[in-house]
Amino acid sequence: MNESLNEAAYRSEMRLLLEELCCDLCRFEHVTGEGLAPESIQIDREFWLGRPDAFADIRVVPGARPPYLVEVKYGYSRATLIAHLRLKYGQPAPGLAGISRIILLVDTESFPDLPALKSELAGFLPQGLEVEIWNDAKFLGLVHQRFQVDIRGISLENLIDIRHIIDRAKGAFAFSPTCQQEYEHDPLNAQLLWHFGFWRLQKLRFAGRASPNDILPTGFYRGVAVLLADLCSFSGYVRDTPDPAIVRESLTAFYSKSRYQIINNGGMLYQFVGDEVVAFFGLPDCPESFARDALETARALVSIGESVSKHWQRRIDRVQPSGGIHVGVAMGDLQVVSLRPFSRTHIGAIGDCINMAARLMATAGPREVIVSNSFYQSLDEEKQAGFEMVEPVDARNVGRIKAWKLQVL
Repeated sequence: MNESLNEAAYRSEMRLLLEELCCDLCRFEHVTGEGLAPESIQIDREFWLGRPDAFADIRVVPGARPPYLVEVKYGYSRATLIAHLRLKYGQPAPGLAGISRIILLVDTESFPDLPALKSELAGFLPQGLEVEIWNDAKFLGLVHQRFQVDIRGISLENLIDIRHIIDRAKGAFAFSPTCQQEYEHDPLNAQLLWHFGFWRLQKLRFAGRASPNDILPTGFYRGVAVLLADLCSFSGYVRDTPDPAIVRESLTAFYSKSRYQIINNGGMLYQFVGDEVVAFFGLPDCPESFARDALETARALVSIGESVSKHWQRRIDRVQPSGGIHVGVAMGDLQVVSLRPFSRTHIGAIGDCINMAARLMATAGPREVIVSNSFYQSLDEEKQAGFEMVEPVDARNVGRIKAWKLQVL
């Protein structure tokens, strides 16, 4: 791969990291600055605006307050940035209803004159939509304020250091909020932060799980919601993509955005298997909202899958027969087991509900969510709206499953 393609791939990965950090900063801003509960802040990646090919990078809904959007366009040229934002926001869209503002992250080198950029954006953005621009100084100032870490600049060379510093800061928030300087980012803490959101880990600790060893002990867990999702026509996309860098970039985008959607919604990322993601909700405890959170995550993953597929399709010649994602959700009991003796860092899970969710996912078409009857019945009437009963799913060794289908997008 030539140097320009290498640089483009690095910049794409850098923007994925910056999107994650923006999610964290927005949550911290509302929690520490405004006193909102972390779980009351809904954050969606690749939020569909209601028009074809129009997805906001991030939507934040801070409790009962008006939602807003975040666009990470760091490293974009002026022409590319304007073209992308005009495509998304230059026409009316249902998803913009109620949106109060857009936060735009750009690099200082490309946009030294922020008032001029604001004036240009005002020429096509919806009237009354406020624009807040974050450049390098503003963004790094917020990182310092919320994570108590100093980063000299955003560059391709220091991304690994930035990742490590921020991960340690999130670990300190989760496991040692009163003595952050003494926090040790050991392998167990790092593994738990991979599986769960840092705010969720802190909440579990405050609820009585004082030690990281107590967060996810091996054992039998009842009534867990299992979510499986994978990309449609994945083999075709890989086969028809001549540049392997595009495959890697597309998968990294899917993995990063899916994982963050799951843990932002209070779930547990279990694992990725090829193009498939497996998540649990209601583990290790059962919050009252866990079924609703699983459903909202399924909806958001459909939007993420659609955006990733469309971006991938734009970069290859052969038109794929389908795209997007399909999702299966089931509810049941799980056994959590150690993959090696006396280990909390490597765990596995077994249960019929995993197989059931896999069968439901296989039945679902593009942009569809198919759920088991027990999961459907756990939802309130408002969340059940839009589902329709389908023919029982023949799951072979699992049996025939009564199921419900939701078409998303």
